[in-house]
Amino acid sequence: MIDTLLTHLVKDLRIEWRSKEAINSMLFFSLLVVVLFSISFDPRGAFSRDIAGGVLCVATMFASVSALNQAWAREIRHQVLDAQRMAPTGGAQLYLAKVLANFLFVSVVQILLAPVFLVFYNLHILGNAWLLLLVLPLGTWALVSNGIFFAALSINSRNRELLLPLILFPIFTPALMAMVNATTGIFTGEFDPTIWIKLLAAYDIIYTTVSLLLFETVLRSE
Repeated sequence: MIDTLLTHLVKDLRIEWRSKEAINSMLFFSLLVVVLFSISFDPRGAFSRDIAGGVLCVATMFASVSALNQAWAREIRHQVLDAQRMAPTGGAQLYLAKVLANFLFVSVVQILLAPVFLVFYNLHILGNAWLLLLVLPLGTWALVSNGIFFAALSINSRNRELLLPLILFPIFTPALMAMVNATTGIFTGEFDPTIWIKLLAAYDIIYTTVSLLLFETVLRSE
């Protein structure tokens, strides 16, 4: 099982290393959102800390959609997905490999975006900054794990680029609210974000488990 997962993961990482398609598109879009919001709201002082969490989460969410759509589009070429359906291995390994690969892509974009974000919003974090090391990975995993599942579900649709956000965003809304509230609490220091972090962790466990259980059926469907 581990060998199969690593094979799928290494394959996706190699493809992205050669093309840099997903990371470039996400980075450009997220930078665009951050810059436009900074121009629109002229964030300074306390106001910047109030809106920064929402801007960061929304920028990550919208930027990730393009990469999630491409995650399965690559498999359609040259009937790669058909070959994976006929393989004797289960779909769980393929699903986890896709989630891990895209989790790494989004994390790289967040790391590159962080200094730009801090400069444009002139942020001085008043809460426990180290908690961002929990909030951002948990929120990213919630987005990517659901996104990979629903991207596979809509892969045969003619309008899959439109269908994915229509399905994903309502499902992701509870995690988005928890992520925004947690980051706002960290930036402002006005309240303890622990409850929101716990909610994110519970969301990740529940939806990842459900996706793993159902992905085999989605993969084998025509």
